[in-house]
This record gives sequence, structure tokens and C-alpha cells, in this order.
Amino acid sequence: MSTSTRRILLDPSGLKASPLTPPVSKSDAQRALVLGHLTGAWPLPSVQAESDEDLPADVRVLRRGVEALRLPPGPVRAVDCADGGAPFRILATQVAVTPGARVSLTGTPRLGERPHGPLFTSLKDALGPAGLVLTEGSPWPVELTAPTDTSKVSPVFRVPGDQSSQYASSLLLGCAALFLRERRAWSVEIEGTLTSAGYLELTLTWLERFGFEVQKSDSRYTVSSYTPPPSVPSLPGDWSSLGYLLLVAWKAGGTVERADSASAHPDQAILRLIEQVGLGTTPAGPAHTLKVTGRPAGGLRASGKECPDLLPTLAALACVLPAPSTLTDVGILRLKESDRLEGIRDLVKAYGGTTELQGEILHLTPPVAPPARFEMDSRGDHRLAMTAATLSVLSGATLVLTGPECVEKSFPGFWRQLSRSGARISEQL
Repeated sequence: MSTSTRRILLDPSGLKASPLTPPVSKSDAQRALVLGHLTGAWPLPSVQAESDEDLPADVRVLRRGVEALRLPPGPVRAVDCADGGAPFRILATQVAVTPGARVSLTGTPRLGERPHGPLFTSLKDALGPAGLVLTEGSPWPVELTAPTDTSKVSPVFRVPGDQSSQYASSLLLGCAALFLRERRAWSVEIEGTLTSAGYLELTLTWLERFGFEVQKSDSRYTVSSYTPPPSVPSLPGDWSSLGYLLLVAWKAGGTVERADSASAHPDQAILRLIEQVGLGTTPAGPAHTLKVTGRPAGGLRASGKECPDLLPTLAALACVLPAPSTLTDVGILRLKESDRLEGIRDLVKAYGGTTELQGEILHLTPPVAPPARFEMDSRGDHRLAMTAATLSVLSGATLVLTGPECVEKSFPGFWRQLSRSGARISEQL
């Protein structure tokens, strides 16, 4: 559970049609920051254009880590990754492939509990013979001293794919760094089935946008060449955040901005998934602005293999649908910033609905008589906080939420956007 004692009251009774704007995509920004650093496009213009108060905390963490790597070799640099799983994993590899780098990584207790072993094993197996030193605390700090010369080791990382695609993404970004330094191809071989494959595809898209050629053969991905692009790619809006805003805008009759349908982000699947229940989007006004229309019918079905970060958002929608819904491949949710699977079940219960878990399948049944008010603890998890708020708006029920500040991780301006939609937010003493 969250250790926060701060509570807010969200009253959605005064909704109005307003344009809502997501932050830049943290998943895109993290990849672009690393590639901008490697290719000389630093500081990255799209990130510089964002104010710090609107920049997701995970992006700020990764930026600080890259800035530490850009300092001249010297004493051990300390980087606090907070609860950012992707920044931590990406930085671990970037430290390991930066000649002579010495960095001590720390984070929250929850981040220390999340699985990182397969990534560490892959780094040690590939770079250990060249002199990589990686030591783990209990769980912190994780200290890495990078080798100064990797030209004699076999240029391949091997990593299992069943726990997280972030391992493979991190290692592929490492391959880009090694290719630029050594001018020889480096590969990632993925063992077994890859979960959340869309995020690896996002990494491949950004490598290509920055001028890298990646050859794909079965489960092997090889960075084989580099040609500087004509310009530095810009960052899209965050489709994970757009999931909440699209539903809020549908209820309030408003629109959402920065919804680039050409984005490679896996959570763009929200557009297709809501069509299952009779909702759809149409262009509205300026480019990349959408309006959601339709009347809900039936229940929905979605898989954690495709878009795990959307499942909480879709659970909020499922609570106000006229029929039960099914979420599959949900085990991956237990390994997030909190046990997000139990968080979803707690939210549904708080709202008066029921859930039934059968292995990797979660059946969700909306309540017969929805409540006028419900309470939820965010567990310090940004997605659970925003999901609870989305359910409040969709249902019209007042929400008392403990730990609202955790939205800083991915969407610092979330509560401001809800206020723009007419929701009234006040401190609850």
C-alpha cells in the first residue's frame, strides 16, 4: 500500500467540454534521450521544449542518468532511479557500455523488488570477460564499472523474453552504443517468447528514426549500420496517458490533443479496443486532435501481452459497461510499480463490482447498483491513481483517493487536465 497520507476528493459532477493535452510519451522520450546522447543530438530539442513541471518523472530520471554518463571519467557517480523500472534498466546497460564509467544506481524498495536478474546476467555474460564489474546490494546500490575495451568479446547479448521486453530494449540501445564505438555489428538474442513485444518494436522504431539499421532474424536483432538522419525526430504525446484522457473527454464531450495516430506506441491499441464496446474516434479541429463518440454496449476483452499499461485504464471502462469484461495474460501486472493486478481488483471491489481470477484470466463484472462515492489507495502507483480518477469521471461517483502525488511519474499535469474537464479536486482532511 501507499505510504502517503495525502488524500484528495474528486467531484466529477461539473464536467464540461474542453481540450485535454497529454504529456510527451515517456517511453518514446526515454529511447530518444539515449539515442540523442549517443549520436550527438544533445540536449534533445523535444525534451528541452517541455517545462520540468510537465515532464514525466521517469524522463527526468533518465535525463539525469545520461548527464552523469556525459561527465568526464572520474569518481563513482550516484544516480537515484526512484521507482523507474525502464530508466533503471536502460541506464544499467548504458553504464556498462560506456568505457570506464563508474556509476552507483539506487531506487525505491519496490524497484529493488522488481526482477532485474536476467538483464544483469546478460550484461555479465557478454561484457564480464572484457572487465565489467557489477555488484548488487540488498537491494541497493547496484554498482557498475564498465570495461574500457570490449572489442575482443563476442558481440552478442542473450536474454530471456518472458519477464519483460525492457531487458531486450535496454540491450538493443546498448548495441547502438557499441556499434558507434567499435563499428562492428552487435546483436541481441531473445530466448523464448517475448512479452509486451510492442515496446521492443517501439525501440526498433526509434533506432531507425535516429539512423540505425537493425537486421531481424527470428529472435535475433542486430544493429549493423548507422547513417545520421536529416533531422532529430520529435516526440509524440503519451498514448498511455491518452487512454485516460480519451475516456474523460468522451464523458465530458471534449477533445484530446497530441493524439498522433502514426505513433508506434503499443498503447495506441486503445483506439481499437474501445471499438469493441461501441466507441470510436473522429478527427476534431487541429492535427492530432480526436473526439470520442458512441454509446457503450457489451463488454471488452484485452490482453496484457499486447498492452499491459492499458489494462488498468480498460478496467475503469469495464466498470461502467453493461456486460462483463475479460482481461487476459494479467500475471505481468504483478511486477509493476505495485501489484497492479491486486490494485485493479481492489478498485473494482471499492466501486461495487466483482472480479474472478482464473490463472492468467481476470473476469470483471460491473456492479448492479453503482455507488455514489468510493475510496481508493493508489499504492504509490501512478496508473492506479489515474485509473481510479478515470472511473470517477466515467461513473459520476465521487472519489476519495489516497496518494495522488504519484502521477508525477508519468503525467505530472494529470490533475490540472481533470480540472480543465470540469472535475473539482480538493484536499480531503
